[in-house]
This record gives sequence, structure tokens and C-alpha cells, in this order.
Amino acid sequence: MSAEKVEQKQNDAKIKAIICPSMLSCDFSNLSIEAERMVKNGADWLHMDVMDGHFVPNITIGPVVIKWLRKSHENVFLDCHLMVSDPMKWLEPFAKSGANQISYHYETQRTMQEHRQIIDKILSLNMKASIAVKPKTEISESSTAGDVEQVPSALQVIETFREKLHQVLIMTVEPGFGGQKFMTDQMSKVQFLRKKYPDLNIQVDGGVNVSTIDAAAKAGANVIVSGSGVFGYKEDNALKPDKAIQIMRDSVNNATN
Repeated sequence: MSAEKVEQKQNDAKIKAIICPSMLSCDFSNLSIEAERMVKNGADWLHMDVMDGHFVPNITIGPVVIKWLRKSHENVFLDCHLMVSDPMKWLEPFAKSGANQISYHYETQRTMQEHRQIIDKILSLNMKASIAVKPKTEISESSTAGDVEQVPSALQVIETFREKLHQVLIMTVEPGFGGQKFMTDQMSKVQFLRKKYPDLNIQVDGGVNVSTIDAAAKAGANVIVSGSGVFGYKEDNALKPDKAIQIMRDSVNNATN
């Protein structure tokens, strides 16, 4: 292989900054307009928080909202985070509605076979598969002891399905509500995963804003979810979501270069 092709292959494998405004922080009475505003201000993906009132103590949106957002935005990447107790039940409805990616929670599945089934189902529906991990769920080599088939650790699941997973989502707040403070102690998980998987998309979600982005970026996160940190960011008393997005993008790019 020529030096040029080697360099190109290395460049293709490099992670890139992906900024995802969380639509949970938008004005839902103008959802389509808000989505367009985020896209025009530099958003790469739109992050859709789906809560069932059971896995988390809140209820938000379902497939019908994704369906209408897809109708108004044919080309936008809809990143759907399912904070639900039975994600398998919702895969087909979200696929039919136009979701591009599904993040299901590690904590909702028990066995390796259950994880295999849900990941394969997501892929069979032409969506990208992502696994989400709550703050109290451990990710480390020490967590891998035990029966890998019956009680796999989060790391064992990630390792087993690494080639099928488009992303791993590390929650930096307890899932269920927006506006919580960023949990810095979760950065050890990000650092561990980045060292182990240099080309993995690692998403952080919760409390990320222009003040906390550097900690996330330096730890190795490249996919950034931010709600109020984008929608509510102001300079000179004027809303500047484009500036917030650019600050976050620059932080990730500076950390990865």
C-alpha cells in the first residue's frame, strides 16, 4: 500500500466532532422550526430523548413526533436515545418513523443473547446501533468477572459487539431530566474507552456546555449532546447557539489533533 493510501486510511479512521443539540430543550410548540434553527446553526445531529415514565421518571416523545420531524427534515440525522424499559418493543415504530440511530440502555438487557438480539434488530431495520450506560454502571477491566453469557458486564457487551456498534453513550447525569450538573467523575469511563477503542464514537449526554466541554473533549468524547448549553447560550444578552456549537466543536477538534 502506498504512503498516500496509508495516510488516507488513517485519516478516514480518525474520529470527528459531532455536535448534537438535545431537542428536549427546544420550544416544542415550534419543533420543526427549532430543528431547522439548530441545523442552520451548525448541528450535525439532532438528539431525541425518548422517556417512558418507567425506566426514568419522566415522559417525553414517541415515534409520532419523529415521524413528523422526519417529514419536515428529510436529511437530518435523528439520534434517538431510548430511555425505556423495553426498547425492543419500540425499534420497528421508530425505524418506520425515520430514526437514524437508536441508543438503547445496557441496563435494560440481562444476557449476552438479549444484547445480541436487540443490536441485530436495530441493524436489520437499517438504523445504527448505540449502547447507553448510566452513571452507576461500571466500565472497567475489573468489572468483567463472572458469567459472560448470562450476566455480561457493560465492557463485555461493548467488546463483543464493537464492530456492530456505531457509538457508546456515556451518561454524564442520571437519565430522566434536563438541566442537571455535569458529572466529572464519569470522564474516567470515557478515558478508558478512548484508550481501548481509538476510533470509537463516544457520546456524552448531560450537563455539557461551554464550561464543561473541555473536560469531556480531553477525556476523549467526540459526540456531544447539549440541550440548554446550546439552546440557552448567550453572548451580550443575545442567544447564540451557533457560537456554543462552534466552541464545542473546536474543543473536540483541539483535543483530538
